[in-house]
Amino acid sequence: MNLEFTSSEMMSVTAARALTNDMTCFVGIGLPSEAANLARLTHAPDITLIYESGTLQTKPDVLPLSIGDGELCESALTTVAVPEMFRYWLQGGHISVGFLGTAQIDRYANLNTTLIGDYREPKIRLPGGGGAPEIATNAKEVFITMKHSKRSFVKDVDFVTTLGFGRDGKARENVPNIGRGPTIVITDLCILKPDPETKELVVTSLHPNVTREQVIEATGWEIQFADQLETTPEPTTKELSVLRDLKARTNAHHASQL
Repeated sequence: MNLEFTSSEMMSVTAARALTNDMTCFVGIGLPSEAANLARLTHAPDITLIYESGTLQTKPDVLPLSIGDGELCESALTTVAVPEMFRYWLQGGHISVGFLGTAQIDRYANLNTTLIGDYREPKIRLPGGGGAPEIATNAKEVFITMKHSKRSFVKDVDFVTTLGFGRDGKARENVPNIGRGPTIVITDLCILKPDPETKELVVTSLHPNVTREQVIEATGWEIQFADQLETTPEPTTKELSVLRDLKARTNAHHASQL
C-alpha cells in the first residue's frame, strides 16, 4: 500500500528507527526530540530518554519547547541537578547515544550552532553549543538529524561548536575516554554514515523518490555514495499515525498556552 507522507515525516520516522529499546538517549530539542519520542511511542517503549535539564526517563505527552519545559519534569521518573546529569550520567559513560540537531554540518560531521560567517564579524549569531559539545564527546555514539540543504551541509563549518571528526577527520584518533562520535546522519533526503577510513560522510541510503542528483544539489561538497546504495523503507501506517497525533497534540497544547 502506497502511503502519502512528507519528506519531514520520512526524516522523523527514519531517525526514530535508529533508536532501540535498550538505549539510554540524551535528547536534543527539536527534530531529535520528535524522533526520540516517536521511537518511545512505537517500537521502543522502554527506551530511557534524558534531557539536559536533568529529567531522567521522561515520557512527555507533548513535545517540549525547550529543555526547561515543565512537561519534561512532570513526566519524568525523576529530576536530578544539571551537574549530576553531566558529571555522572554523561561523563560517567552511562549514555549510549546522544541525539543532536544543528544549523551547519560539514563533511567530517562537525557541527556549528555558534555563528555564520567570520567569528569577529559574524553575519548571524546562533544559539550556541549548550550541552552538545559535552554530549558529542562523552556519549558512546552520536546520531544527528536535520534538513538537507546547501546552506546547512557545507564543506567546512564556519565554527566547530561540536566535534564530529575534526577538520581533517582524525580528531578522535588515539584519544582516550571519548565516544565513537557521529555514526549516522538522517536528513529529509537520505541517510549518511562516516566512511570507516576517512570519516567523511557518505550517502548509504536514499529515501523513496529521492534521486542522487537531488542530494548532490543540496550538498556543499562533492558528496560520495556507497557502492551498495539502499532505499530507505517507507513509513508504516502506525508510524505516521503516531507521529501525526503527537504533533497535533503538541500544536494544540502550545497554542492553548498563548
